[in-house]
Amino acid sequence: MSFRLSSHGAGALALALSAVMPVAVHAAPAAPAAPAYAPGDWKPVDPQNLMVIDTGKGRIVVELVPALSPEHVERIKTLARQGYYDGLKFFRVIDEFMAQTGDKANTGAGESGLPTLKGAFTFRRGPETAYSGLAYGSGGSVGFIGPMAISSQPDELMALTADGKVKAYGLFCAGVAGMARTNDPDSASAQFFLMRQTFPTLNSQYTPFGRVVAGLDVVRKLQIGEPPANPDVMLKVRMASDMPAAERPNVWRVDPTSAAFRAHLAASLAAKGPQFSPCDVDLPSEIRK
Repeated sequence: MSFRLSSHGAGALALALSAVMPVAVHAAPAAPAAPAYAPGDWKPVDPQNLMVIDTGKGRIVVELVPALSPEHVERIKTLARQGYYDGLKFFRVIDEFMAQTGDKANTGAGESGLPTLKGAFTFRRGPETAYSGLAYGSGGSVGFIGPMAISSQPDELMALTADGKVKAYGLFCAGVAGMARTNDPDSASAQFFLMRQTFPTLNSQYTPFGRVVAGLDVVRKLQIGEPPANPDVMLKVRMASDMPAAERPNVWRVDPTSAAFRAHLAASLAAKGPQFSPCDVDLPSEIRK
């Protein structure tokens, strides 16, 4: 499956579209209500890892997560600081799926001119990474690293691996930012997409590099189409750390390693059982004055 509307991806495009056809869904048990988090359960998000996308529909703020894909995060930061993304269109927006952008040609066929990046569909998680994991399934765990929902091998395996780490991957929940590519898994360059809804088919197939922590409603307001009749535009894309202090969004997010959130995650897992997904668990974030 390819997200690029290029000559070598036409067949793959049909597959991508067929993948979003409606399917029968059985109602899952209701998740428990989220707790009232105490002030100590919140933490500020590092402005070095906040990408701010201003559009005509409003502002989208993405928290980048280097632990999952450090080279891709660095590429996004480099291009944002170069002004590469300013003025580019959301040239492919599919309802119940994702919004794609980041192409100078605004078609999906363009390239950034920078070397392509090796796919980071999975990563190695060590004990140094702040992870709120819970046992789930047959010998695995699920949890969060920053704003990202994660599926992972259990901690117990770290003692048995050569590098003291275990395999993990980020889940493509609503709001997740991922790198676009062709059918070549190592072809990511500059194009990226923002998930409008959760889409598990992409798990371990594309590189996630962050998640929207403010403005998911804006992502869902972007005009739909392939291409849209009147595409929305990224007017300006900046790293928050490069913005004047008075203009910089002050983003706070609940710490997923806090006792309150871990208890909520465990209660949600117990309530939903086999139908549980960490994508269904809200990790609150807010912009403070």
